Amino acid sequence: MSDLTSVEGRSRVDGEPLTVPAYGYELIREILIPDLLGRDTPELLYWAGKRIARMFPLENVEDARLFFEKAGWGTLEVSKQSKHEIEYTLTSRLIEKRLKEKGKCSFQLEAGYLAQQHELVKKIIAEAFEDPKRRGKKITITVRWDSKDPI
Repeated sequence: MSDLTSVEGRSRVDGEPLTVPAYGYELIREILIPDLLGRDTPELLYWAGKRIARMFPLENVEDARLFFEKAGWGTLEVSKQSKHEIEYTLTSRLIEKRLKEKGKCSFQLEAGYLAQQHELVKKIIAEAFEDPKRRGKKITITVRWDSKDPI
């Protein structure tokens, strides 16, 4: 099992965190990966997000907020919660830019990650999906589960 702290340690030089310009991140995420994966990109990113969650399991789902910040995925907040569902909003300047310039873009990596973290913590099957409306300058990701469907 991988440990996020060991990754963070390799992401530092002289104790200072290394950063990647948004341009480099966007080249990989929005150009290279879709070119390599083609029309299967959203589905494969969903499964890649689940894989990342298995590599870096959280003790509780609330820690996902910190993971999102460290990964540069944006600010994650719970906007609604019920017995079998939780709705997150995801915001950042990069997300705003991506939505404005590209219009249709995928956040399946983040959705897969959240679904898997809920599965790991709650020990139930969970699935996540993006709000197709992408209201305003944020992304809505909804995670649903059925407590009668344990792992």
